[in-house]
Amino acid sequence: MSKSTSADRLVFVPLGGCGEIGMNLNLYGFGLPGREKWIIVDLGVTFGDASTPGVEVIMPDPAFITERAKDLLGIVLTHAHEDHMGAVATLWPQLRAPVYATPFTAYLMRDRLAEADLLDQVELHEIPLRGRFTLGAFDLELVTLTHSIPEPNGLIIRTPAGLILHTGDWKIDPNPLIGETIDAEALMAAGEEGVLAMVCDSTNVLSEGMAGSEADVREELIKLVGEQKGRVAVAAFASNVARLQTAVEAAEANNRAVCLVGRSMHRMMGAARHVGLFADARPFIDEEEAASMPKARVLYLCTGSQGEPRAALSRIASGTHRHVKLSSGDSVLFSSRVIPGNEKSIFALQNALAAKGVNIITERERHIHVSGHPCRDELRQMYAWARPRIAIPVHGERRHLVAHAKLARELQVAHGFAPRNGDMIELSSAGADLVDEVPSGRLHRDGSVLTPADDGSLRMRKKLAFGGVISMALAVDEKARLVSGPEVNFCGLPDPAHDDFAQAEDDLILSAERAFKSLDKAHRQNERAVEDVVQRAVRKTASGIWGKRPHVEVIVLPV
Repeated sequence: MSKSTSADRLVFVPLGGCGEIGMNLNLYGFGLPGREKWIIVDLGVTFGDASTPGVEVIMPDPAFITERAKDLLGIVLTHAHEDHMGAVATLWPQLRAPVYATPFTAYLMRDRLAEADLLDQVELHEIPLRGRFTLGAFDLELVTLTHSIPEPNGLIIRTPAGLILHTGDWKIDPNPLIGETIDAEALMAAGEEGVLAMVCDSTNVLSEGMAGSEADVREELIKLVGEQKGRVAVAAFASNVARLQTAVEAAEANNRAVCLVGRSMHRMMGAARHVGLFADARPFIDEEEAASMPKARVLYLCTGSQGEPRAALSRIASGTHRHVKLSSGDSVLFSSRVIPGNEKSIFALQNALAAKGVNIITERERHIHVSGHPCRDELRQMYAWARPRIAIPVHGERRHLVAHAKLARELQVAHGFAPRNGDMIELSSAGADLVDEVPSGRLHRDGSVLTPADDGSLRMRKKLAFGGVISMALAVDEKARLVSGPEVNFCGLPDPAHDDFAQAEDDLILSAERAFKSLDKAHRQNERAVEDVVQRAVRKTASGIWGKRPHVEVIVLPV
């Protein structure tokens, strides 16, 4: 436990983003133990996959800070990526704290809050680039960094216990094309002042060298678009505004008009223009106009690079998009990386496009993507600028955090701590001390409902998806006689090996009848007893027919 029980302390608590890439939720607390005042830095989401059927959005469980909401001073957003700000609108009613963001992020935040009917309730403060503001004992200064979205900020957090550098997402891009270069002077000044701890992005710690510059991608993309004869679609993350501008310039350099396809593209372009970007670009054309133009004169800028089933590119590939059609001789340029876990959906999308005769070009064939996160040489440079006493790696899987902590030791950082979600870490001149473990977890947005990740409904959904369902209905009168049924229904089960569903149905009904008749009169009048014995019998029979155990639902109807 903490050594400082009668003095103010500074603690860091990640509730998301450690042991995973995405879904960031970071807490800083200062004050007497148990009486701290808190700030949140970033509040993001991750996305569901095959292991979470029916769940598209996942976010960190904020229960620990929700219980301390009266001591929460504010929510500070470093930038506008979904994994850093996508949970704000959903979780804000539990937190009810003011939100702080720079103009680009604030523009998108207003859009999300309006969708949730919260715009008039949330106190949203727009902070200028390099702005400085105070929340209780926390003196916060924004530092301009480079990343794959406009206005990425690091935070210099000054407290009575010391200075924290929270990097957020970043890289070192000498020519970012959008926004300014990294503010090395501010980082070195913080180093001179004395950085107690640096809480730092770990995404690319396993990769040597540098992530690369957006300027190199622009040069290659202009050349590549010029080589294409048919329609061209560029698939990219809508939030990578530098890449969108690269695609626009590639189109203009090759006499192609740009058509935005996908809601996120339009939303992000609105935010970009709000902060003065794309002011000199030619007017974009709409989808109907693009459909009537010669193939060699159009460039579609599409969402859906990760194979998302409802995104624009998936609908184009399936032929269900209202206006955009691609065919033999057209090309799709995937100007994005494959996010681990999305391989199957991406390859299925690419196969659907290939079946139409569409040419597919990815970063494997041409240099049309660079990462927005620091590789090892960039991390070395950041440590040289900041010279922290403590290294706290975040934003990575466990292997990334461990490798980052090892790198920090090699760089002569005195102390390091690779945290897990829920760790409460006291930061002091003596180092990083684990003083508590607090509740952490995940919330699933299942339709319009938030449920804990361990909710039984998801376990049941997985079971149903794996084994199928058999329902068996019986009607029993007041004398404990079976007066109707059993009636059986199947869902999600294949034809039996002997290809005779009628025989399988008879076998299941017979097993249910025998189970019912095995009970004495008293137990036949007990619905729960009937359900249990029939369920066991039917499940055993089903296992013999299909070689697996489907879920069995027994319905007893008293008549």
